[in-house]
Amino acid sequence: MSQKIDWAKYVAEAEKNITNKKLEIAKIQNSKKETPNTSDDADEQFSLAEASLLAKVIRKGLVESKTDIEVQRKDPKSPLYSVKTFEALNLNPNLLKGVLCLSPTYELAIQTGEVAAHMAKFCPEIEMKFAVRGEELPRGSHLTEHIIIGTPGKVLDWGIKYKVFDLKEIKAFVLDEADVMIATQGHQDQCIRIHKNLSPSCQMMFFSATYDQEVIDFAEHIVKNPITIRLRREEESLDNISQYYVKCANAQEKYTAVTNIYGTVGVGQAIIFCHTRKTAAWLSEKMSRDGHAVAVLSGDLTVEQRINVLDRFRQGQEKVLITTNVLSRGIDVEQVTIVVNFDLPMDQHGKADCETYLHRIGRTGRFGKKGIAINLVDSEQAMDILRTIERHFNRKISFLNAEDSDEIEKIGN
Repeated sequence: MSQKIDWAKYVAEAEKNITNKKLEIAKIQNSKKETPNTSDDADEQFSLAEASLLAKVIRKGLVESKTDIEVQRKDPKSPLYSVKTFEALNLNPNLLKGVLCLSPTYELAIQTGEVAAHMAKFCPEIEMKFAVRGEELPRGSHLTEHIIIGTPGKVLDWGIKYKVFDLKEIKAFVLDEADVMIATQGHQDQCIRIHKNLSPSCQMMFFSATYDQEVIDFAEHIVKNPITIRLRREEESLDNISQYYVKCANAQEKYTAVTNIYGTVGVGQAIIFCHTRKTAAWLSEKMSRDGHAVAVLSGDLTVEQRINVLDRFRQGQEKVLITTNVLSRGIDVEQVTIVVNFDLPMDQHGKADCETYLHRIGRTGRFGKKGIAINLVDSEQAMDILRTIERHFNRKISFLNAEDSDEIEKIGN
């Protein structure tokens, strides 16, 4: 019989030994800081915080990942090894006392709190407090909760102005969506003020799907000698997704290719990515006229309206979602079997945007299932972008004849 592990003792010993480790598992996807553009012909732009919120709305529960992260595999006894609840850690609740988690928006803080509450549902002794708008405390109050989850402005007020808790007593400082927090000037200033009031022994943890070099440099200025956990480039290529391209002469041929594929392959749900809002609206109108249940996620919708669109899609009320890059990151819908790049992703200079391509096609093949990615190529520039993507990931994208129903049927088998 295996010996029961004292996680509290293990964590204490592990923290003593971790001083100058730095684990490089691969290159984190670069985020690109862009400004909004209201023109229908312009590429859709969304704030990083809004995109992150939309990404988390659909991910209602804890996701089991099959990605083999080296820091987990090194020692199965480690608390990092596939722990999904606080109960599984078998920690004394006092070890969790003094945790501060910052999110860039009210909505993201609430989402984080819901997940934390789910993790703690079998540990009623662990108490949490939201430090967000609408939460008020009487003068002279002092927080006794183990975990504080909030936004920078409210945390500054409570910690420094009203002193309802002592920042020096915080043992673990978590910065969620660190790229947003660091890249946004107001949040960056607030985070620096909070950081300056923390104890030198406070553990710092920054979480984000993407970092550009400027953000990494700033993070490493705050966190000295960090342990960095990254995904290997070869694990980014999503081997369970079959990738194809279709040659088209114009937008109408692209539409014909989409309908041929959609009508032939047994599709659960599909996401179609367009470069501009105008193209997305045109495609939506044509598909709706042909009897397809289609939804559009566009920049002229409010955050609440976008959340409603995503919820309806997740529930299967629409089978096709037409969108732009706002949906390229982090959305988990198990029924999505096909992703179509109606327009191949490119940066502001017209060059291949390989990281966005990876995020887009990763909307299918979720939870280890097989998926299909179709790329529509209508020009020499588009073909150049496709070849660049092939070289970047060292993966061949096969030609598909969208007029051959037998060939289309094969890709769905």
